[in-house]
Amino acid sequence: MSLFVVDKANTSLAWQDACRKLDAPGNPKRDALHTTVHIHNAAVEDPHVRADFDQMRRERGYPLIETVANTIFPAELAAVSSTPEELVRRYRVMYPRLCRIDRGNATGTYFGRIVAYPGENGPVDQLTALIDRIRRQAAGRGPMTAAYEMGVAHPSDGLASDLAEGDHAADTDTGTWSAPVHAAGKDNGLRGFPCLSLCSFQLDRNRVLHAVAHYRSHYMVARAYGNYLGLGRLLAYLAKHAEVSPGTLTVIAGHAQIEENISALRPILRGQTRLVT
Repeated sequence: MSLFVVDKANTSLAWQDACRKLDAPGNPKRDALHTTVHIHNAAVEDPHVRADFDQMRRERGYPLIETVANTIFPAELAAVSSTPEELVRRYRVMYPRLCRIDRGNATGTYFGRIVAYPGENGPVDQLTALIDRIRRQAAGRGPMTAAYEMGVAHPSDGLASDLAEGDHAADTDTGTWSAPVHAAGKDNGLRGFPCLSLCSFQLDRNRVLHAVAHYRSHYMVARAYGNYLGLGRLLAYLAKHAEVSPGTLTVIAGHAQIEENISALRPILRGQTRLVT
């Protein structure tokens, strides 16, 4: 199992290329460690790839891509919510029901962890805190530089202290904010939710917001495409409400694999339509 790097313009092209690299000669298990997928605009898709892949998913009993993407960012709900605070409030009301009606969400959703992280004193809203931090730092003389993380921070740490001037060195180019979804002491399963460990966001000197997402494992058929798309939409939403520009998404997977029969996937990876009559 060897690492690889993908660098593509949109989610569809990035997913295709990652799958092609896994389906390489000499890799019979079609898996790899420490894969990196870099997407310049993850909220954008190729409609033909999307349609073909969703058709295959219907035939094989997988949830549609939109269903997977919504676990990371509920685009339709966001579109009818006038503010991030309203989005958080409405999603929290829906959250218990979402966990009940879909067995796959029984232990939660990624967006649920972002807006209602299980904190010591109750649920923590990481979404609006991140938007506030980024907006305030972007309005200053330069974004914060001393804000690195190792996945040990709690989302309620320093919610107010870093909203003032911050560290505005003249040569600063990036500040980093993290949104953990893995809850230590709560998530003890060896498999399953959450495969996404954390998202971190970087603001460059041109007021462009970038994101890095770290997965412990990525199933390329069941989850990866929808995850890329959901993360891209989340990044675009954060940038819009923080009044900055959306940038690139980088997704790192500790272990990536094609878990489906490859013969059903290859026509889509080669750009050969499956929707002919």
